[in-house]
Amino acid sequence: MRRRRRSAERKRDSAQPQQIDRGYSAMLDCVRMRQISIFLIALLCAMPAAAQEKLILDSDYTTIGDDGQVGVMAMQLHAEGVINLLGITVVAGNNWLPQEVSDALKAVDRMGLTDTIPVYAGARYPLVHDYKTMTYERDLYNIGGSWFRRPEPRDDELTAPLDGFAVKAKVQPQHAVNFIIETVKKYPRQVTLLVIGPVTNIALAIRMAPEIVPLIKRIVYMGGAFEVRGNTTPAAEMNIWYDAEAARAVFRQPIEQVFIPLDVTNTVPLNKATFDKITANKDHIIAKLLLASGFARALQQNPKATSNIYDTLALAYAIDASYATEVAEMWVDVDTNWGPSYGHTLGYRDPQKPAANHLQKHKVVLRFDNERFYKLYVDLLTRPLPVEVRRTNSR
Repeated sequence: MRRRRRSAERKRDSAQPQQIDRGYSAMLDCVRMRQISIFLIALLCAMPAAAQEKLILDSDYTTIGDDGQVGVMAMQLHAEGVINLLGITVVAGNNWLPQEVSDALKAVDRMGLTDTIPVYAGARYPLVHDYKTMTYERDLYNIGGSWFRRPEPRDDELTAPLDGFAVKAKVQPQHAVNFIIETVKKYPRQVTLLVIGPVTNIALAIRMAPEIVPLIKRIVYMGGAFEVRGNTTPAAEMNIWYDAEAARAVFRQPIEQVFIPLDVTNTVPLNKATFDKITANKDHIIAKLLLASGFARALQQNPKATSNIYDTLALAYAIDASYATEVAEMWVDVDTNWGPSYGHTLGYRDPQKPAANHLQKHKVVLRFDNERFYKLYVDLLTRPLPVEVRRTNSR
């Protein structure tokens, strides 16, 4: 009995060093893990913050239509340091070029950002699709949009918004196409082109300096109608229809390209409830401009009326791709045969890819996170303007 007790004590005593070794080893592991964690945290803190998204806004600018709204939103984000808006390049599309340039200059003036956001005048006409041909299409197919509103006026026949013409902002002497080329070369693989008008400026930039193709970070468009009816012709969305040859030339380039087409913009309408939120502060200049818009008049006649806010979705995607909840990859092309299908955006999924090898595969956004987007949209359009923030802070 005594022998058994001693044997058990010897076993217990021999086990204690092993237990101590295991405990000591576990303690060392904890110390090592803590040291590794501290090192990783220090490393992350030492790393530079994510660089601002560098953007060029290429737009057929309007006072407070979808292009003008993108201008307000992008300039707010620029003023807050979220993006670096390198410049606004203007292209003919919604209106004749001088009027669009005037609207863009006033927008920069209104925001108080004349010293940081330059405005450049770009292509005055499409590559091929001239006014005479457009009027012929109207007569044949009863379609309209863009230039159809009126013949080209004199350059000094401009319409001022309700708060007048720009006072400080002046158009840059450099052509928009040269600015795009120069800027892409200055910041290789860093510049996103946010193209919310016809693609003429981009096509001309690539034609003049093809070496910029691999230097463009990506292009985000509002444009195209892939699996839905067009909004200018039954087949075509306006931005693509306006200069289909330019669009086709750029779409075929090996550049990362993302489309925000009618397929998704049709599902994110502007209604009275959202409009009322944006215009609640009647003293805000953006609210005043919107209350003087055609949509405000439409709501007076029919409170259930809706409008499209096309281009604003492209800006949201450019700053955060997670706004897109459904994205398809398609081989993209454009129909440039003159006729009722001119400007139709063609998107082939993998099993449908045509035999031609000159097409590129691009991302096509089909659905959006509407709830998140509306919050961003209302927030950016109702914030105090940067010029007002500076004035308040200086008091």
